[in-house]
Amino acid sequence: MTNQVKIKAPAKINLTLDVIGCRPNGYHDLKMIMQTIDIYDELTITRTGSMQISLTMDKDLPDHLPAEKNLVYKATQLMQKKFSLPYGFQIELKKNIPSAAGLAGGSSDCAATLLGINKLCGLSLNKKELCEIGLALGADVPFCIKQGTMLSEGIGEILTPLPALPPLWVLLIKPDFSLSTGYVYTQLNSMHLHYHPDTDKAIDAIHRYDAVTLGQCLSNVLETVALPEYPVLKELKEFFMQNGSIGALMSGSGPTIYGLYQDEILARIAYQAAKGKFSDYEVYLCQTKVPE
Repeated sequence: MTNQVKIKAPAKINLTLDVIGCRPNGYHDLKMIMQTIDIYDELTITRTGSMQISLTMDKDLPDHLPAEKNLVYKATQLMQKKFSLPYGFQIELKKNIPSAAGLAGGSSDCAATLLGINKLCGLSLNKKELCEIGLALGADVPFCIKQGTMLSEGIGEILTPLPALPPLWVLLIKPDFSLSTGYVYTQLNSMHLHYHPDTDKAIDAIHRYDAVTLGQCLSNVLETVALPEYPVLKELKEFFMQNGSIGALMSGSGPTIYGLYQDEILARIAYQAAKGKFSDYEVYLCQTKVPE
């Protein structure tokens, strides 16, 4: 049995995000389409002789939480205790996904940790079993374990696979501020929303491999909170629509705005324009990704 495994943790974007109710415990009932994209964090997990867990990262995160509060650490600790693993782990995390950006970077790192320890320790857990473990750590973790194109319902744990999207280019712009997920959901009045995403139409477009119609269906009710408070987010959406995208949207609770492109040349031209116009922001060009 090897003592080390390297694993990638890809980001996600929301193609739709609808809030259809609020539970007594404060969690929201969601109906959304999520899509894996090929920008990755990278984890190196090494099994050690001691029982200690060590987590190091190549950059500081905005929340400045101690390592013990990180989802990677919590996932490792949970696996160690749940399966009475007689050793510890040294984990090195290379961050490429923007943090606190609505791209599920933390959840994906957590999912990759569960997948990596499962492989490293020969636990032979299937993805369904790993998803059940991951849900205790975060609502997006099950999707980040399964990856691909998925309809996500409940609090995020009810996943229905959808056909893989035709290859699309994704241009991401992350402004130089963060939005609290808790704050955005708290400010959302789900009972008085003026619109809801047409998720069924988006699903039909995915089944028909109709990227143009899908681009027209991109919709996220959390924009009703974020865009009025941060007008630059609306400016970013307008930038995409003026620079060849087939649709633009805020991912998750933001603040990252992305544009979808069918044409690589248009995407690369827009990428250069975005780097020039929004030089203080993080700008990335990637693609939709099918799980390996």
